[in-house]
Amino acid sequence: MSGVAERFPILVSSAGRRGALVSILQRTLADLALDGPVIAADASPYAAARHLADIHVTVPRQDDPGYIDALLALSAEHDVRLVVPTHDGELPLLAAARGRFAAIGARVSVSGTEAVAIGRDKAHTHRWLVANGFPTVRQGTVSSVLAGPSQWTWPLIVKPRVGSAAIGVEIVSDAARLVQRADEDVVVQEVAPGIEHTVDLLVLRDGSCAAAVPRRRLEVRAGEVSKGVTVHDPALERLARAIAERLPEPYGVLNVQAFVADDGAIRVIEINARYGGGFPLADAAGAHLAAWTIEDLLGRVPSVAPWRAGLVMLRYDAAVFVDAADIGGA
Repeated sequence: MSGVAERFPILVSSAGRRGALVSILQRTLADLALDGPVIAADASPYAAARHLADIHVTVPRQDDPGYIDALLALSAEHDVRLVVPTHDGELPLLAAARGRFAAIGARVSVSGTEAVAIGRDKAHTHRWLVANGFPTVRQGTVSSVLAGPSQWTWPLIVKPRVGSAAIGVEIVSDAARLVQRADEDVVVQEVAPGIEHTVDLLVLRDGSCAAAVPRRRLEVRAGEVSKGVTVHDPALERLARAIAERLPEPYGVLNVQAFVADDGAIRVIEINARYGGGFPLADAAGAHLAAWTIEDLLGRVPSVAPWRAGLVMLRYDAAVFVDAADIGGA
C-alpha cells in the first residue's frame, strides 16, 4: 500500500504573467511525489498566471502596508512550505520578513536584505562588483559624465537606478540628450561589447551554488527574453557562481546578466535576486532548479544533473480563458 504524499504547498507571489513558472512548480510537485497545491497571489484578478494555479487569491498591492500580512495569513491558512517571489518590488519586503514566514513553517526563496539591496540598486550593484573585483562596465552619474563627456565612449546607456523590465532604459548618443535626464535618478553606463547572457543560478541553504546555467539572449521584448539558447561557457559559469556565493546571505534562484565579447572577456551588468523571466528555458534544458530547491528544503541531496546546451526557446503569446464571474465581472 502506497503512503500518503507529503504536503508541500507553494505560494507564488505577484504571479502576473508567470504562467510557465506556475506550471513548472505544479509538475515539480508531481515529479517529487509531493502534494500541493500551487497558490498564485496577485493584486489583479486579471493576472493570467493566477488562473493556471490550483488556488488563486487576490491580495493587496506591494505598496500597501498590509501586503506582507496578507501573504503571511495566506501562508498560514494553506500551510505553505515555500514562497516564490517573482517581482523586484516585493523582494526587499519579503527578504525582511523571512523570519516571520519561517516562524509558520514557510521558507521564502529570496536572499538576505543586503543581497537584495545590491541587486535592486544599479549604483549599489556596480560598487559591489568593483569592490569585489568582478569585471563590469564603466558607470557613472549624469553629472560625472557631463563633467567630461570626451572621456567617455559614446553612445552610452541610461538606466533607472531602481527599475525592471527595461522601463526607462535608453541609449543616448550625445550630451544634449543626457542633459534632459539630469533630474532623474539614473545611472549611465558605457556599452559592453559582445552578446548578452543571463546565467540562472541556484544557491542552497548552506550557501553553495548548485547550478549555473547560461543562456544567450537572441531576442528581447519589453525587457524580457523572448528567444534564447542555453550555452556551456565554463568561464561565465565560474564567474556567475563566484558572484552568487560572494553575495551576503545568498539563497534560492537568482540570475546574473553579463556580456561576453568575441575575445571571451566578460562584463557583468546586473544581478537579480529572483527567478528570471527566461527561467523556463533552463528548466526545459534539464536544470530543474525548483526541484533541487525543494529537495534541499526537505533535507534530501538535490538530484543535480547535467543540463543540455543548445536548446532554443522561442516564446509566443498564449491566452487563458476564464469566466467573467471568476474575476468579478468584466
